[in-house]
Amino acid sequence: MTHKIIRINTALPSQPKVRVMIIYTGGTFGMTYDAQGVLLPFDFSHILEHLPTLKSLFLEITVIAFDHPIDSSNIQPEHWVKIGGIIKDHIDTQDGFVVLHGTDTMAYTASALSFMIRGLHKPVVFTGAQLPISDPRSDARENLITALEIASAKAGGKAIVPEVCIYFDYELIRGCRSKKAETMHFDAFRSENYPVLATAGVKIDYDLKAIRQPDPGPFKLVTHFDERVAILRIFPGMSREVVSAITDQMGLQALILETFGSGNAPTSEWFIDLIRKAVERGVLVLNISQCPGGMVIQGKYETSRAFNEIGVISGVDMTIEAAVTKLMLLIGEYGTGKAKELIGHPLAGEMTV
Repeated sequence: MTHKIIRINTALPSQPKVRVMIIYTGGTFGMTYDAQGVLLPFDFSHILEHLPTLKSLFLEITVIAFDHPIDSSNIQPEHWVKIGGIIKDHIDTQDGFVVLHGTDTMAYTASALSFMIRGLHKPVVFTGAQLPISDPRSDARENLITALEIASAKAGGKAIVPEVCIYFDYELIRGCRSKKAETMHFDAFRSENYPVLATAGVKIDYDLKAIRQPDPGPFKLVTHFDERVAILRIFPGMSREVVSAITDQMGLQALILETFGSGNAPTSEWFIDLIRKAVERGVLVLNISQCPGGMVIQGKYETSRAFNEIGVISGVDMTIEAAVTKLMLLIGEYGTGKAKELIGHPLAGEMTV
């Protein structure tokens, strides 16, 4: 995956106050219509023509654009590694980063980067758009301008938001707490189980108590993912054949159960037996609620008591996006045994303990 680099000084003829890197991976944001009405990738060398107000931010912007923009439905762990690698290569020369990404899997990528990057002291702000930047009603302009402002914001010489987050439709939310919840309106993302980090109105109002402070230690990038993870969404009427096709999968390392309510599932003997056998084979089984808000409380009802007895691990209030990416990374880095010890502990503020 190659990329091109474009440098823009929005402060000319003055000197820029802050350096921010934009990483364009693809997605609706950076598309523009040609004369025939066909969507083509946007040329970021002309960004000031579309967004002249960028000049008021006095930034030095470096744009790294993938040569072949990726529809976010095609995002894979290899792309997460590439984005992380770009940040690592430029962490010492940039004050912050803005990642332009398609909305469909933005929450997965933001979650993955939250876990991949250790010792982060600078903002990594994901954003995108529901309409292309060339559309008259596009949300791309406000999303990008405010994301850049957040990525460059400092207090006392330090970044105000030194974590991976998503800015969309006037709200800043933690990346590993995010979930796409809307396809037709501009407020595409939600954070049901954690407060928003900032709200953009006449000014940007930061909730400093909600913003995660950096972990001690130097910057480190973790990049080994194990993709042998499956998700089983529980529903009334599911058959033994369907469940066993997933639980008995050769080489399966981890299974996420998307359960009802506070972590409940059928108590059918065959169902519990299949989950028990998977656990006994060494599969890490994690319980995540289908509900966007609230949390798993295993054992609260009889319909989840068996999980405690057979070794299913509660995912508390993690999103499915955080659970998938965290499992892949922990198993890839440490193996399933160590991952079982670590999965219940927060790495980047993704769960309540």
